[in-house]
Amino acid sequence: ERMDGIESSRRDSSVEENLEAWKKMKDGTQEGLHFCIRVKMDMKNPNKALRDPVCYRCNLLPHHRTGAKYKVYPTYDFACPLVDSIEGVTHALRSSEYKDREAQYYWMLKLMGVRKVKIWEFSRLNFVYTLLSKRKLQWFVDSGRVEGWFDPRFPTVQGITRRGLQVEALKEFILSQGSSKNINNMEWDKLWTMNKKVIDPVCPRHTAVMESGKTLIHIVDGPDQPELVSLPRHKKNPDAGTKITARTKNIWIDSEDAHTISEGEEITLMDWGNCIITCIKRNPAGEVESLEGHLNLEGSVKTTKLKLTWLPDTEELVELKLVHFGYLITKKKLEEGDNFEDFINENSRSEYIALGDPNMRAIKKGEVLQLERKGFYICDEPYQGSGKSMVLFDIPDGRQK
Repeated sequence: ERMDGIESSRRDSSVEENLEAWKKMKDGTQEGLHFCIRVKMDMKNPNKALRDPVCYRCNLLPHHRTGAKYKVYPTYDFACPLVDSIEGVTHALRSSEYKDREAQYYWMLKLMGVRKVKIWEFSRLNFVYTLLSKRKLQWFVDSGRVEGWFDPRFPTVQGITRRGLQVEALKEFILSQGSSKNINNMEWDKLWTMNKKVIDPVCPRHTAVMESGKTLIHIVDGPDQPELVSLPRHKKNPDAGTKITARTKNIWIDSEDAHTISEGEEITLMDWGNCIITCIKRNPAGEVESLEGHLNLEGSVKTTKLKLTWLPDTEELVELKLVHFGYLITKKKLEEGDNFEDFINENSRSEYIALGDPNMRAIKKGEVLQLERKGFYICDEPYQGSGKSMVLFDIPDGRQK
């Protein structure tokens, strides 16, 4: 009726009838539940927000603070302008989707004879491949597709900070947007690029090798006993502290790196020195099974093409679960009429098992680090002993992949 400008059958009820209905609402009777209080305005107004809006409803659900003391509660549209005025708000910041309700906001203030509040309008911040509707996000929670409102794929403060976004970067990003009234879809890249500028200068560096297909290099002239070396966790940030690295006769490298090495090639083992590969053993399928080489510590790092990360072959390595995330939906921008359920990304989370250097045992939950040549990560579950993986969440760095 309201959308069609049709007046309610009780619009012209007497004061006595209205007070009787109000009492039934306050008592929470069965009949009272069917009543609501509306402000008599203009049912023919082209702005439908001004067509006798509801200001009170009967609700028997216990309130989280007052319990069952009250049975009637004001609507948001009625309470918001009054609370703003009474509590001393001078400027109410509202996103542009409330534009049609501004006249109603000012009308309520005038009706109640309270101090006027100025509305400051700004555009809503939208992101590509992202749903911001609480109702739609609740669907993901209820359907079990995410862990909860703190899921790293969610556009909530809890979600994005759990994924590694620093509050400093979030503040900088919001301030850079200003109070524009232009509605547009932002790329996430800008936000994550700002975040990288915050974490890169300070976060410690560690090493990991993917468990799948990890390849052994036997260094014939390597130390017979592990040689322990103290190295900075961040070469440009002394405050990050130091770490202990073991240099051993056998070391692990990523399978992907192993397949790029040629027999007789000189490579650089990062934080150790050069090594000349003298033998590459392959299986019948042509895949590299192991390599053999000898050190050339006098060799120049500048002359080698490959600079590889590696781990010592020891029992002290930490098992890692590296978790990477994608967008929850597959369409960049949903159009009006699109059903978001038709664009669900069924593969928005992927996990990889890796081995990390022993120093990672000391990393705490929420600590940000860089796995060299792999990217930035945040610790979601720290090391808790052998048999349980340490969980790291991938932090985007702003580069499109």
